[in-house]
Formats: sequence, C-alpha cells, structure tokens
Amino acid sequence: MGTTLDLRMLLGMTVGYFVLLLLLSMVTGRRRDNDAFFRAGRRSPWWAVAFGMIGASVSGVTFVSVPGMVAVSQMTYLQTCMGFVLGYATVAFVLLPVYYRLNLTSIYTYLDRRFGLTSYRTGASFFFVSKLIGASIRLYLVCFILQEMIFGSYGVSFGLTVFIVLLLIWLYTRNSGISTIVWSDCLQTVVLLSALTLIIVQVCRQLGLSPAEAVATVRESPMSRVFVFDDAGSKQYFWKQFVSGIFIVVVMTGLDQDMMQKNLTCKTLRQSQLNMCVNGTLYLPVNLLFMALGVLLYHFCDVMQVTPPAAGDALLPSLCSSGMLGQTALVLFTIGIVAAAFSSADSAMTSLTTCFCVDLMRRPDDVRLRRWVHPGIGLCFFLFIMLVKALNNTSVIDAVYTVCSYTYGPLLGLFSFGLLTKRMPRERWVPVICVCSPLICYVADTLVFRLTGYKFGYELLMCNGLLTFLLLLLSSAKLGTDDARGHSHV
Repeated sequence: MGTTLDLRMLLGMTVGYFVLLLLLSMVTGRRRDNDAFFRAGRRSPWWAVAFGMIGASVSGVTFVSVPGMVAVSQMTYLQTCMGFVLGYATVAFVLLPVYYRLNLTSIYTYLDRRFGLTSYRTGASFFFVSKLIGASIRLYLVCFILQEMIFGSYGVSFGLTVFIVLLLIWLYTRNSGISTIVWSDCLQTVVLLSALTLIIVQVCRQLGLSPAEAVATVRESPMSRVFVFDDAGSKQYFWKQFVSGIFIVVVMTGLDQDMMQKNLTCKTLRQSQLNMCVNGTLYLPVNLLFMALGVLLYHFCDVMQVTPPAAGDALLPSLCSSGMLGQTALVLFTIGIVAAAFSSADSAMTSLTTCFCVDLMRRPDDVRLRRWVHPGIGLCFFLFIMLVKALNNTSVIDAVYTVCSYTYGPLLGLFSFGLLTKRMPRERWVPVICVCSPLICYVADTLVFRLTGYKFGYELLMCNGLLTFLLLLLSSAKLGTDDARGHSHV
C-alpha cells in the first residue's frame, strides 16, 4: 500500500487527532456529574449543536458508501435528502416542544408518562437494540478500513484494532459524556468536511480539471440524474424516496436518543428548533458534495482506464489506498474516516449509556452505575462488531437502513399513537405488538418479492410504523376504562 514512512505518517496523524480530542475533552469535561454527562447542563450553544450534528449524521458509512452509490442509483439519493428537510422541520415543531415541555433527559420517558412502564421499557429496549446494531455496522466499516490501511501492516489483528478504537473513544467521553461530544462533534465536522473538500480538489488536480470544468463534468455525466418520476415501481421513484426521507429523519433523529440527546442540551426550545432547521438545510448540499465526488471518481477511472471495484463501498477506499490519487488523498481519506468514526460512535456510546441508566435501570443520578455501564457498552460494541465481521455480506448503508426499518418501526408506531390519539393500549400487549409488527413486515416483504419481484425500499419503515399503530389501536381502550391506565394525554 505504501512505504513504511507512509504508514508511520498515517499512524501519526491518527494518534495526533486523538490527542487533540483528548485535550478538548479535558477543557470541556470539568463537570463530571450525571447532569453534565446526560444533558450538558442544558448550556450548549445552538450553533455548536447544529454544526456538530452534520458530522454525527454524516458517518463513516456516508463517507465510504455514498460516493459509490452513483454507479447504481445515480444521484437519486438526493430525493431522500430533500425529504430530510421536511423531516427536520417536523421534528423541530412537533416533537421538540413535547420533549422540552416535559423536561426530558431521555425521550423515551414520554412513553412512561403517556402509556406506562411496560411501553416505556419496550420503546427504550427497541432503541437500545437498534442503536447497538446500527452503530456497530457503521463502526465495523471504519475499523475494517483502518485495519487494511494502517494497523494490519504492523501485524495488528482486527480484534485489537477494534479494541483500540473503542478504548480511545471511551477515554475522551468517560467523564462528561454529551458535554464533551457537543464540542468534539464540531471539531470532527470541520475535519470531515475539510477532508471531503480537499479530496475533491485532489481528484480535480489529477484530472487537470478547473472548478468550472469539474462542475460541467458532474452535470453532464449520466450518473448525475436526480429525479425519477417515470417509473412508480422503481425504488428510486421520487415520491417513495421523498416521503421515506421525511420518515427516516423523524424516526432516526426525532425518535432516536442518540441524536435528540444533543438537541436537548440547548438552553431553550427556540434555540433547539433553530439548530434543527439549520442542520436540516445543510444536509442536502453536504450529500451533494459526496455524490459529486463519486461521479468524479468514476470519471477518473474512465480516463485512467482503471476498472472500478464491483462494490460501490470500495470505490473511494480502493482508489485512495492504491496511491493513484496521490498520498495527499490517502492521508485526507484516513483522517476523514477517523473523524467520522469517532463522531458517530462516541455519541452512540453515550446515548446507550443514558438509555441503560435512565430508562432500563431508572437510576439517572447514580454516578457509580454510569461509570460501570459506559465501558460495558463499549464491550457490547466490540462483541457485535466481531459478529458483523463474520456475517456482513451486503452494502453497508443499505444494511443500516434495513435494520433500522425493522427496529425503528415500532418506535414510530408508539410515538405516533401517543401523539395522535387519546386512547390507551393494553399494556400487556405492547411488547407483543412491537415484536410481531417487524416480523409481519419481514414476511410480507419476502412474499411480495417472490410473487411480484417488487422489493420494498425505505418505505418499509412507514409500513412497519403504520402496522404497529393499527395493532395498538385494535388493542386500545378509551382513557378512563377499566383496561386503561388512566394516564392523562401528554
């Protein structure tokens, strides 16, 4: 892959970046109580949260997978990103007012106040499993790349690489949790976006393209197609992707403790809403840059008469590691991947710690418990990543969204039922419904594909949530009946 000097440079950059994060955590992590760890004392500036959320949303999966998507689906993913904008507005003006009015640390406490303890623990458990799976898949990809590019050349095993990455994340988040993450995410967003921009510049230099020529190359490429209105049966059909984008944000941001925990650190509801709207607006141009990079990389392969890898996920890593884009691109790619890995994994580890302590154990003030749970979550990550390594055989970004379509659907149904109705589900049936709904959707998806050849895409999330909602409705009673808990409508 490169000379020993190259490897030492990459390793030095990685270690130096971690040292910078550790110094940042020492400055921002002076408070070590649970309020600082879980809520940052509700003192975070809205602009810091908004900017940092870009890095948290644009994970290592996006950094690696999105550029390669253009070969199969062109730029149609931007249709989903357009739906994201409306989804962020929905979260800002529908969900955030509820969370701030109830002064929540964990958003799943809403389910306790609206329905009862069984629904509360069911919702929190579904998040715990969903986040553990999704974050593990994302972190697996990054650890695999670091293993191939750096650590494997020194004879380090993949398991040890994963352990080192998780240890570094734990070290700079162990004291103040979300208080540190709000600011470390800002640093990581700067690094990630800078790496993305400079890689594009480096590719253009290798091709001898001016900025205007690069824009023209992207615009004229058949891979630059954005809108699909002519085939309603396609997974890339506009309205499927647009509406799916709305629900993906509502569920994977608005009903996700990982993402909402940062938003709930803002001082006021108005600031949190402003942060959410700004973040939603920025997401579209950031993904446009990733897809433009993908078009330029495939154009680079054509010009250099290089056969691109069959898997889109391998496009950017393979071209960078081959040295064809120059050592600068390799360094930038490695730094970008490290930034993306830490940005998504640190907040996931913190939110899972919050969920376990606040929701599952119901001990939000127990500092000793939190200090034991936090490294325990890291151990869970390690075990699941090793399992993913043994089982992974599909596109990483599709795997993440597929998993979340099944596990986040019940959360969508539960919260929708609570916000849109004044009925009470029979509590003993809630866990059964939340388990059965994804299973029914999986069977339906399999049967429809075998009978008609149609494969559900991201719209599976909506079907899953709707089925959960309908089953809760069938099992419900009006408030005040013998079978209802008698909770007031929140």
